Amino acid sequence: MAARPGVAGSKVGRWQVGAVRITQVVESGGSSPPSFLFADLTTERVQSHAWLRPHFATADGRLIASIHCFVIESEGQVVVVDTCVGNDKPRAAAMWNELSGPFLADLEAAGFAPERVDAVLCTHMHTDHVGWNTRLVEGRWQPTFANARYLFGRAEYEHWQAAGDADERRVIADSVQPVIDAGLADWVASDHAVTAEVRLEPTPGHTPGHVSVRIRSAGEEAVITGDLMHHPIQCCEPEVGSRFDSDPAQAYETRFRFLREQAERRVLVLGTHFAPPTAGWVVSAGEAWELALSRPE
Repeated sequence: MAARPGVAGSKVGRWQVGAVRITQVVESGGSSPPSFLFADLTTERVQSHAWLRPHFATADGRLIASIHCFVIESEGQVVVVDTCVGNDKPRAAAMWNELSGPFLADLEAAGFAPERVDAVLCTHMHTDHVGWNTRLVEGRWQPTFANARYLFGRAEYEHWQAAGDADERRVIADSVQPVIDAGLADWVASDHAVTAEVRLEPTPGHTPGHVSVRIRSAGEEAVITGDLMHHPIQCCEPEVGSRFDSDPAQAYETRFRFLREQAERRVLVLGTHFAPPTAGWVVSAGEAWELALSRPE
């Protein structure tokens, strides 16, 4: 399993899992107080976990995170996993409101012009996972990846379509519905096989239809988490849930089971919001786990 992971400040990381190549392209990143993601997490608790520094936490107890997509190359297919926040989108969160960033240029520089993409899948339909599904063209939201099929889960879509929050409805209206209206959406099951090497895996709790992405090739294995975990601190404190979980109890059950099943196995875990170097291996640490940056032998 060869790896050329991203480092702090870089926009691209690459990993080889058997015959499958995975490329990370970062849209944005930075640090925030732990309370931004986790209501009950203090800076002192973050500081108590020395293994998080320097990649995932600062010395003063802030959490470092990233918003990025992964591009999977498998059996001749180019598959984009999660499409970040996007440009020009009106959002309630000031840090994501009407962005104007170079993500598409960075994606193309990494070797993936939009027209080269065969499939797009979103682990769930939160605003920071569907944004580049569409882009603003002459005042209208148009699919960014016009040659791709977008793989959507119907339960996830119906949940957010019925949401009472105006900002959540806006996300569907500008980043999901235009894809459906263009006839580019395929409704797939939560265990859908994208290729023989890549398949979805149901991991509900953060949202009702949340999925992760499992990669198996030539005896090697990796998994893209989506938001079943937001930060590596949830390896050593799995009971710490995100403020944005739809069903906190189910999210905890999913996260605990995931960590237990990956522990001490040679499964490369690629965190959808883990800051560079982004990927590692779950290893036991007392009664919980840590994310090791080198593969256990």
